[in-house]
Amino acid sequence: MSHETDRTLTVRALARVEGEGAMHVRVRDGVVEDVRLEIYEPPRFFEALLRGRRHTEPPDITARICGICPVAYQMSACLAIEAACGVEVSDAVADLRRLLYCGEWIESHALHIYLLHAPDFLGYASALDLARNGRGTQLVERGLKLKKAGNAIMELVGGRAIHPVNVRVGGFYRAPSTTEMAALTEQLRAAQDLALDTVTWAAGFDFPDFEHDHELLALVRPGQYAIDRGTVASTGGLSFAPAEFEDYVVEEQVPHSTALHARLAGRGRYLTGPTARYTLSSRWLSPLARQAADAAGLGADCRNPFRSILVRAVEVVYAVDEALRLIERYEPPAPCYRDVPPRAAVGHGATEAPRGVLFHRYAIDAEGLITSARIVPPTSQNQASIEDDLLRFVAGRLDLDDERLTRQCEQAIRNYDPCISCSTHFLALTVDRG
Repeated sequence: MSHETDRTLTVRALARVEGEGAMHVRVRDGVVEDVRLEIYEPPRFFEALLRGRRHTEPPDITARICGICPVAYQMSACLAIEAACGVEVSDAVADLRRLLYCGEWIESHALHIYLLHAPDFLGYASALDLARNGRGTQLVERGLKLKKAGNAIMELVGGRAIHPVNVRVGGFYRAPSTTEMAALTEQLRAAQDLALDTVTWAAGFDFPDFEHDHELLALVRPGQYAIDRGTVASTGGLSFAPAEFEDYVVEEQVPHSTALHARLAGRGRYLTGPTARYTLSSRWLSPLARQAADAAGLGADCRNPFRSILVRAVEVVYAVDEALRLIERYEPPAPCYRDVPPRAAVGHGATEAPRGVLFHRYAIDAEGLITSARIVPPTSQNQASIEDDLLRFVAGRLDLDDERLTRQCEQAIRNYDPCISCSTHFLALTVDRG
């Protein structure tokens, strides 16, 4: 029997996530008593590596943390260093940064939607299996075309699609010409249609009936869907500047993870990411993205984590639409950077990585050397909420056999697109019936 009151579900290597992690669920006497998202990838010590480096180096160093969302690390690092040094970039440079960030949102979301998450909804073990099946080939090709459009922005503005090299503290080393920028328009117009098709397609998925009550946290910038800057806000009424982040967010070590868990001081677990952004800022989507969300049946908020794939699809529509808007009004900034002379100070920066709020804090001395650094990525912030979701999700589905329940638990984890690192693993499953 697979419905015994004592059950243990173990996934030793989670599939279709970026990095190395495992899942452990223990049921005793018909009650879920233990759920662990076990991140066992060795610590990478980037914060220690940054100490003693020049204040101009964090954008290049921290970009290596992730090959999927390097721009997020670069932008948060730049904001923090510039805040420490008392420098603000021009509006034209800020717009160019936002455009680069749009490219990352497009390529990252397209990767997640089509290659990592959609196979769960369509009954395939992987995107490779999906691609081998008739119409599935066309679906995967559509996803790759979308991703390619995002990569094209990153290549032009960032210098290359992975670990961009054109970003510097204070701006960019080089600004694209108007002719180079205009050349992206045709590809992005085509991507806009692909993105709208993606929303329509994802809206037809069969979403499990499941909702959470986590406090949602995201950047908010009234009048604009926050990507590259904003005030930190929550559905519980919090509102604070990135410089106050450490006053509100507490990180703690847990025995089963090499990544820190985060909680809101005096409040507990919370969730950041696409559904948080959407719930707090959907009113500021572009008209086209808002229309797509309405047609897909998304209301003013989203608390079903399985529908996060649909929210990501809407955000792709927004990012393409925003990129086209920025390109249409583009004039090369002159100069394309501002000098950022060092001073002894502490600076904070937060931006919206595809997976949620990414916070950086740097202390530098008068010579421009970094004396301390702190980086809080979205996946570590979400771990406690992921585990809570798994506990309640499993508790409501104990009638399922081990294989099906384990498969659905993996899908539940992929709702959050956890970015543990940048590799993907095959699944190994063991079942201990106690």
